[in-house]
Amino acid sequence: MTSFAGWQMPLRYGSETAEHQAVRHAAGLFDLSHMGEIRLTGPGAGAALDYALTGYLSTLRPGRARYTMICAPDGGVLDDLVVYRQGEQEFLVIANAANTAVVFGELRSRSAGYDTVVSDATADYALIAIQGPAAAGILGPLTTLDLGAMKYYTGAFGEVAGRPAWVARTGYTGEDGFEVFGRPSDAVHVWEALASAGTSAGLLPAGLAARDTLRLEAGMPLYGNELGPDLTPFEAGLGRVVRFDKPGDFVGRPALTARASAGPRRELVGLTLRTRRVARHGYPVMANGEEAGTVTSGAPSPTLGQPIAMAYLTAGTGASNAVLTVGIRGETVPAQLTELPFYSRSR
Repeated sequence: MTSFAGWQMPLRYGSETAEHQAVRHAAGLFDLSHMGEIRLTGPGAGAALDYALTGYLSTLRPGRARYTMICAPDGGVLDDLVVYRQGEQEFLVIANAANTAVVFGELRSRSAGYDTVVSDATADYALIAIQGPAAAGILGPLTTLDLGAMKYYTGAFGEVAGRPAWVARTGYTGEDGFEVFGRPSDAVHVWEALASAGTSAGLLPAGLAARDTLRLEAGMPLYGNELGPDLTPFEAGLGRVVRFDKPGDFVGRPALTARASAGPRRELVGLTLRTRRVARHGYPVMANGEEAGTVTSGAPSPTLGQPIAMAYLTAGTGASNAVLTVGIRGETVPAQLTELPFYSRSR
């Protein structure tokens, strides 16, 4: 167990490599109840989110989800979010645990003047994710929902193991999977039902360590590593989440418009290391012997069998055919520029 954003979280249940491989080849079960849930209800909820976030949320159809960000007025990322539209006047915003209070405060402040009620619903939910190619087969017999008809980034109300839940086809592993939002009092029952149903398929409970290597292989950013208040979505290669086509103003629009026109100063890239040594967060990256950037995330890749990393490099470095190296505890280690994501499941 480890302390994480005020919670005690499982780093691993047994072998983090076995947990990682279970998700890639069978299924993994994650307790994500630390994530923040913020509810917006009322006729002005969609318009409030359009102003508060970078996305165009009022156009989201009920039952759909969207990845988006909340930025400061200077364009810096305060958090990356998933927003579900659960009804015509009901939205559920999922925030990173460490940022829930900030996101809630900003949403409440930015929603002033809109006909909406903003509430912190984190204590109302337990969140259990089942991820991997066997996830649908395990969850299917336990739910009233037709999972075959559920597309990626959609959600619906139903039952799981006889308990009410919001079930979404979303995740943070690069695999197919589902996230089950239920009542905290039902969490143990739902977890045990999924664990029992998945035993024969090779399901394993999985902790934070496997979750990190899975998302890294999939090229998914982690707030505090690839995203932060000193970065805009454009540095992370996620300018698509900034919807300049929506009408009216939104927080950060002038700064983000300027950054979109000028281009990013830094670029997020993938690196594969030609060694068994691992580049960790904060390690320097050199181009032709000159410092050119910093590693944001790094780990051994169980799927690829070699260390991988993401790093921010000075814009243009990756396209200059420079010889890249990483400084690892006094040693200069060769690194190869690698297209993100490192891993992509066959669809």
